[in-house]
Amino acid sequence: MIDRYSRKEIKLIWEDQNKYSIWLEIEVAAAEAMEKLKVIPKGVAKKVKSKAKIDVKKIIDIENKVKHDVIAFLTSINEKVGKDSRFLHKGMTSSDVLDTCFNIQLKQSGNILLRDIDQLLSSIKKQATKHKYTLCIGRSHGIHAEPITFGLKMLTFYQEFIRNKKRLENAIKEISTCAISGAVGTFANVDPKVESYVAKKLKLNIEPISTQVIPRDRHAQFFSTLGIIASSIERFATEIRHLQRTEVLEVEEFFGKKQKGSSAMPHKKNPILSENLTGLARLIRSSVVPALENVALWHERDISHSAVERNIGPDATIALDFALNRLNNVIKNLNVYPKNMIKNLNLTNGIFFSQRILLELTNVGFSREESYKIVQSNAMKAWKENSSFYKNIASDKKIINKIPVNKLKKLFNFSYHTKKINIIFKRALKK
Repeated sequence: MIDRYSRKEIKLIWEDQNKYSIWLEIEVAAAEAMEKLKVIPKGVAKKVKSKAKIDVKKIIDIENKVKHDVIAFLTSINEKVGKDSRFLHKGMTSSDVLDTCFNIQLKQSGNILLRDIDQLLSSIKKQATKHKYTLCIGRSHGIHAEPITFGLKMLTFYQEFIRNKKRLENAIKEISTCAISGAVGTFANVDPKVESYVAKKLKLNIEPISTQVIPRDRHAQFFSTLGIIASSIERFATEIRHLQRTEVLEVEEFFGKKQKGSSAMPHKKNPILSENLTGLARLIRSSVVPALENVALWHERDISHSAVERNIGPDATIALDFALNRLNNVIKNLNVYPKNMIKNLNLTNGIFFSQRILLELTNVGFSREESYKIVQSNAMKAWKENSSFYKNIASDKKIINKIPVNKLKKLFNFSYHTKKINIIFKRALKK
């Protein structure tokens, strides 16, 4: 992932220094286990830990010659440690190191992403609580429907990211496995106790059965989860983009004093952060299909998944980390315009009270079909003539013959639409 969309902490996870350090940690842990089982001499692991140094440039130089990354790594360690390094990697295969390391990197990245989601949840909750009763129009198909509150709108995103957090926790758990089972996964040349020891030391679970690789359905779940989170980010970003349109302007991204909106038009204030989030979501989701296709490897292993994961591992996690933090800043600093929300509520002259009139007409004896026809004709009149829906209703003899005017007025009450807000908030914020 390019630096423009990268944050340092998660980027470091995918750098060669961290990768080779994890490889060394796996090899040392395996050596410690083998010492306990008396498979290799005592003291090997301690010597490797004290003498081995990660020299990224050296490893890459060796790999350019031998065309094998794990062999290059082991050769580099051998040069530092000496003859005792021959006991490293005993009975193991490259995938034992590569797959276990990749899962650790995904776990490390996932834990950062969980932190990001927690920060975002806090910001959404603050906006939801602050605007619990801030009236705005609810829209379906982009068209005015019935009143809601801006807090309720925010609460839908809060709950969605609560679900995303649970999905990610499950995906991290699914990916947190270790395989030290040797060629084709039979443990022919390495004791299963080595795997158990390494898994415990690295805070992983053992892979119950690996072929020569950890099954890629685990990774497919992880990247699919990242894709779902990205889609949630896009849904939020799209909402902000729509609400910031000039004709709507119910919310607006924070705009700095020295910020410029357009190279040509000085008046512009564009929702560039939300638009950027929409693009990043597309990028993150692009890792999902390759991850799903990686599940179908040949027999006990092939490496068709390798090049894919070397790209999507860092790219998807780094991009999502950046996106979650950007979204958090957008929500935390969001400009909210309640006056414009009221202005937009009044655009249609009260026709959003149509359902309440419909229901009341059925209560006083009209059939639903007849009620619908009466209300719709009055609503369409208000829409076409830019007239008051209430006045149209109050002038309709069919209606006032059945519903007294004083009762009719009470049907045009915003509090009717907010009376259950507390119940929804209690349900949504319940942990």
